[in-house]
Amino acid sequence: MTLLGVALTAALTLGGFGAALYVFQDRLIYFPDTRPPPPPAAMGLRDVREVRLRTADGLDILGWEAPAPDGRAPVILYLHGNGGHVAYRAERIARFQQLGWGALVVQWRGYGGNPGAPSEDGLAEDARAGLAHLRAQGIAPARTVLWGESLGTGPVLRLAAEQPDAAAALVLESPYTSLLDLARLHYPLLPSGLLLRDRYDSLSRIGAARAPILILQGARDTLVPPEMGRRLQAAATAPAELWEAPGAGHNDIGPAGGVEAAAAFVRRQLR
Repeated sequence: MTLLGVALTAALTLGGFGAALYVFQDRLIYFPDTRPPPPPAAMGLRDVREVRLRTADGLDILGWEAPAPDGRAPVILYLHGNGGHVAYRAERIARFQQLGWGALVVQWRGYGGNPGAPSEDGLAEDARAGLAHLRAQGIAPARTVLWGESLGTGPVLRLAAEQPDAAAALVLESPYTSLLDLARLHYPLLPSGLLLRDRYDSLSRIGAARAPILILQGARDTLVPPEMGRRLQAAATAPAELWEAPGAGHNDIGPAGGVEAAAAFVRRQLR
């Protein structure tokens, strides 16, 4: 085969892979467990209830709510990552309760038996529905903390950019600058800018957030380079702190002390 033939074959192969990536890209972004989760009590949680959240585009999605123990306690609006469903966050909910906080974990559309299919705009609607639920419960912005886990950091920053006074503090756990940046990092030969539908451009949104920000990241994160967290911190106009666990990767921030670091941060901001 000539060099031209080799180049053409490679181009066609790459083009076919690119076309498949465009069609099936949601399967590379979202990894839902579509089975309905067990009830909170079956996960060992006490005083946690299932709630239904009505989105502006007409979906009823599931959330797990741990009511605050009193009218002064912080309440976490927790937006989870791209895998599993709400029950995968049972340990984190229990930890929030141990800290004396309330929490609402929004389960994304298409996850855990929820209707719909996940997308960037869809998750934004789900996050807004969670915040509206807290407001309907009388939870003031001065008690509200927006906490994003991995993929969920994108919806947190979009919500904070749209409603800068919605919360007293933001916690970004294993955040990224954008999915486009990640795609270019992990698939350098593909024209990601032409293929990618859901961008989650957090870097362009973080400057609009007014609440103080804490970034939690692992120094050994091979999925999202720690440099992305540092870029987000540099782009923030609100006070932004960065906490890094030397031995942690992408998914073990909590066991590495991240929740304790966040607890100290939240106490400073909400005192």
